[in-house]
Amino acid sequence: MFGIFTSEQSKARHDAKNWLHLASKVIHYRRDQIPAQELNAILQAENDLKNRMEERADAAKLRATIERLEGCLRRSGGSHYPKSGMADNVEFALVALILFLGIRAFLVQPFKIPTNSMWPTYFGMTYDAYAEVAEEPGGVAEMFRFAAFGAKTYRADAPADGEVFVALPLDKGMPQAVRTVAGRKWGVIPARLAEHVFVVNGQAVSVAVPEEFEFGRVYQLALQRPMSGPDAAVSLLRASPRGTNAFITTDYRAESMRLVPTGRHVKKGERIVSFDILTGDQLFVDRVSYHFTAPKVGDAFVFRTDNIPEITGANANSYYIKRLVGEPGDELEIRSPELWRNGAPITGSEAFAKNARQEDRYPGYTYGETRLAAGATLKIPADSFFAMGDNSPNSADSRRWGFVPAADVVGRPLFIYYPFTRRWGPAR
Repeated sequence: MFGIFTSEQSKARHDAKNWLHLASKVIHYRRDQIPAQELNAILQAENDLKNRMEERADAAKLRATIERLEGCLRRSGGSHYPKSGMADNVEFALVALILFLGIRAFLVQPFKIPTNSMWPTYFGMTYDAYAEVAEEPGGVAEMFRFAAFGAKTYRADAPADGEVFVALPLDKGMPQAVRTVAGRKWGVIPARLAEHVFVVNGQAVSVAVPEEFEFGRVYQLALQRPMSGPDAAVSLLRASPRGTNAFITTDYRAESMRLVPTGRHVKKGERIVSFDILTGDQLFVDRVSYHFTAPKVGDAFVFRTDNIPEITGANANSYYIKRLVGEPGDELEIRSPELWRNGAPITGSEAFAKNARQEDRYPGYTYGETRLAAGATLKIPADSFFAMGDNSPNSADSRRWGFVPAADVVGRPLFIYYPFTRRWGPAR
C-alpha cells in the first residue's frame, strides 16, 4: 500500500530477502536431485547475495546479483521455480490449517454453549424482547449487536385484523414448535430451526428460531402478559381449549393443528412478536490438564456423550458442559435447595453455595425424576462421574441420563472469548 514511498534501495533489499528464502527452499528440497555443478552454482550465487546484503551494497549491485541467482534457480529449481506468490499462500494456509487442527485436537478446543443448563455461570442463548416498534434497534445498532453479541432479529407481523391464535401440533404431548425445518447458520452451515406459527383471522405467520432455543420463550412473548417464565406460558397453552377459527393456509394442514386463543387482538401489520436472540457463550476448552490430573468435584467440565446410552438423537454424538458433583464412591442426595455429598452439604464451587442460598439468580437444586428423587440417595460407581447443571430446574443432566464415563471427559473451560459481555475473560 505504501510502496510508492519506499526507496529503490529498500525495495531491492526486500526482493533479495525473498530470493534468498526461495534459494534456501530449493537447496533443502532438491539437494539430492540437482547435479553437483549446478548446486555449487546456486550456493555460490546465494553466498554472493548474502555478502552484498551484509555490505549494504547499492540497489544496482543487488539487482545484478539477484539476476545471477535467479538464472541458477531457473535451471534447477524444479517445481519451486518460477517463484509463485499463490503457491506460497497455499503452503502457508495448509501449514496454518494443520497447526489449527493439531491445537484443536490436543490443546485447546472452541466450544459453544447452546442451552441455559449452566446459567447463570455460563449463558446459553438469551433474548431481548421489544414491546413497541420504537424500542427495536435501528440498522447501525443491529450491526453492532450482531458483531458484539451475535444478536439476530426475529419479527412476526399480523397478516390480518383479529385475535392471535397459537398453532400447536396435535400429535405432541405438550405445546411446542409446529415443525422443525432446515436452515443455515451464517448462511453456510446446515442447522435445524424450530418453526412457531401464529394465526390471525385464518392467516398464518411464523418465526423460525434455533432448535435449542427454549420454545416457551416465544409463546411468552406472543402472549404479552406478566408471567413467571416460559414454563408458565406453556402451561397456559396446554390448559387452553381448542380455538374455532378457520385455519386457511396452503403451508399447514388444519387437521394437524390445534389453535389456541391468546385473548390478544391485533391490527394488520402490528407486531405479534419482536425479539433478538443473543448467542450463547463461546469459550476455549483446555484439553491438556485432565491428561495429567483428574477433574475435581466443583469443576465445570466438558465431556463427550457417545457412551451415555440414554442420550439419544441429535445429542448422542456431541459435547456437553456441566459441573462435576460426584466422583467414584461418592454418595449424593438432594435436600432441595441443597445438594449433599457424603452426608454433608456439597463444597468445592461457589455455584454450590449460591444454589444452596438461592442467591444471585442461582435457583437451587431440584429433585430428579429418574435419579436423586426426593428422599433418595445415589452412589457413584467406579470410573464414572455425576454431572449436574448449575440451573438445576432447567438442566437435563445425570439425574435424567446417568453417569459420565471417566474416559469421555474432554477438558475444562478456559476462557470465554465471545460474546463481548461482562462475562468475557477467564471461565469460572
